[in-house]
Amino acid sequence: MLYSDLTPAAKRRALRERLASGDLLQMPGAFNPLSARLVEAKGFDGVYVSGAVLSADLGLPDIGLTTATEVAARAGQIARMTRLPTLVDADTGFGEPMNVARTVQALEDAGASGCHIEDQVNPKRCGHLDGKQVVDQATAVQRIRAAVTGRRDPDFLVMARTDVRAVEGLPAAIDRAKAYVGAGADAVFPEALLGPHELEAFRAAIDVPLLANMTEFGKGELLTAEQLAALGYNIVIYPVTLLRLAMGAAEAGLDEIRATGTQAALLDRMQHRSDLYSLVDYSGYRAFDSGIDDFQL
Repeated sequence: MLYSDLTPAAKRRALRERLASGDLLQMPGAFNPLSARLVEAKGFDGVYVSGAVLSADLGLPDIGLTTATEVAARAGQIARMTRLPTLVDADTGFGEPMNVARTVQALEDAGASGCHIEDQVNPKRCGHLDGKQVVDQATAVQRIRAAVTGRRDPDFLVMARTDVRAVEGLPAAIDRAKAYVGAGADAVFPEALLGPHELEAFRAAIDVPLLANMTEFGKGELLTAEQLAALGYNIVIYPVTLLRLAMGAAEAGLDEIRATGTQAALLDRMQHRSDLYSLVDYSGYRAFDSGIDDFQL
C-alpha cells in the first residue's frame, strides 16, 4: 500500500549485492509508476527510467530537451512505487561538473538506486541515431568524477555510459571506459555495440559491471538474457519496450474505435479492471482505512 516499504538505502544495498553475485539483472524500462509496479509483479530484477521514454511521454524527441528537474521528478514517482532498485538515465548530467553533482544528489533524494552519465555533447541525442558527437575525454572524465564526488550515499551506483563506439570505433570506446573506471565509475554502459563479438571484447577489457542495451530498432543485435549472461554482462535494459508495446496497442485500439464506433472487440486485449485494482492494491488501502469501503472490486 502507498509506497515501497524498502528505503532507498536498502534498495541501493540490494543492487550492490546482486551485482556482486555476478547474476544478470533484467531491468525493463517503466514509462510511469504503474508500469513499474507491473515490472515488479512479473518478477524482474530492477526498473529502468529511460530518457528517451521520458522525452516521448512529454511529446518531445530525445535530443536533450528534458531537464534535470523533470528526470528527477519522474524517477522519484517510479522509485517510490516499487521495492526494486531504479536505474536512471541522467543523460550528460545536465550541465557542467557542478550540475552533474547536483543531478546525482537530486536522484539520490528521489530514491533512485543509481544513474548513468554519458559522454555525448550537450544537448545529446538518442544513442542509436547517426550523427552523434562526443566531448573530449578529459571533459567526460570530469563528469564522472563530479558524479562520484557529489553522491552522498556510497551505495548509489554511478555508471559511465560511452557513445564513442559509433563515433571513433570500438578500441576508442574501450579506452574511454577504462578512463571512466579510473575516475571512479562503478559500472560501464557501452552504447550501440554491434553484436556479440563486440560485447565480448568489451567484457574482456573492462573489469567492472557492464550494462547491455537491448533496445528495439537500434544498431545492435537483440540477444537473449542467456546469451548476455554467457558473455559476462551484469545488467540488461529494455528501455523503450513497454512504451512501444503500449503505444502500439493504443494505436490499434483507436483505429478499431474509429472504424467500428465501439471498443467491444478490444476487451480481450485490455487489462481487466480487477487486474488493475490488484496492481494498485485497492484491498490494501481498504484494510488500512475502513473509511474507503466505498471502493467496489
